Amino acid sequence: MNKPLVGGQAIIEGVMMRGFGKVATAVREPDGNINVQIKNVISITERFPILKLPFLRGAVTLFESLILGMKSLSFSAQAAGEEEKQLTDKELIGTIILAIGLACVLFIAIPTSAAKIFHTLTDDPIILNLAEGFLRLIIFLAYLFAISQMKDIQRVFQYHGAEHKTIFCYEADLPLTVENVKKFPRLHPRCGTAFLLIVMIVSIFVFAFLGWPELWIRILSRIILLPLVAGISYEIIRFSARSENSFIKLATLPGLWLQYLTTREPDDSMIEVAIKSLESVMPDER
Repeated sequence: MNKPLVGGQAIIEGVMMRGFGKVATAVREPDGNINVQIKNVISITERFPILKLPFLRGAVTLFESLILGMKSLSFSAQAAGEEEKQLTDKELIGTIILAIGLACVLFIAIPTSAAKIFHTLTDDPIILNLAEGFLRLIIFLAYLFAISQMKDIQRVFQYHGAEHKTIFCYEADLPLTVENVKKFPRLHPRCGTAFLLIVMIVSIFVFAFLGWPELWIRILSRIILLPLVAGISYEIIRFSARSENSFIKLATLPGLWLQYLTTREPDDSMIEVAIKSLESVMPDER
């Protein structure tokens, strides 16, 4: 596939798509209309080309996606009638900091603290770090399973499925119609869920050789190395999405299977929203 890459994100009653220098957020309003917000975006990598280098671009992409995703989520909450107004920039920054902090507690502080129970079995730092990594993976899977059972989240996951199907249709170079989009699977190799799973697995190997210092040093070292882990994971998922190698395809299956938790089959109205979002970022000549 040599087409320009397009990415997306499911939001409240809608879909955000990013591509061709634009971000479009399409939301189904309570009255049934589709409200679309379109913004031009210039990645920081355009101003600082060095950030396009492998293993750097992954961390940059993740950070930019987090900011754009939070902005789209805030817009969707307001457009869908769930919030009276959008978050201000200051509120947005506070929300992002809070989200990152909670993620660090849940996926870094808790597993590395809990891993001390294995001290009764071994003092080998590599084994302790590996045990911590597997605890982190278990917490991550349990978290996804728990939120996948929530009724409101399941509706967001339907839009997630619509996003994937629509991107597949674009990549197949077919007209973006509901009937065409419905033919495609809801599991996509470049999904953020698959990316997060790879992050969890890569972190197991990166952190395995850091020794076993005091708790605060372990937590700090893992936070500092997160950009490296994200960069490695990004290169893996980018390569696997373009590769036709059967071994690579086999290795990416767990990331696809995990999407059975985070996606649901969308209805036609959700696909219409995803199509509207993607069409809004396409070049005018298309």
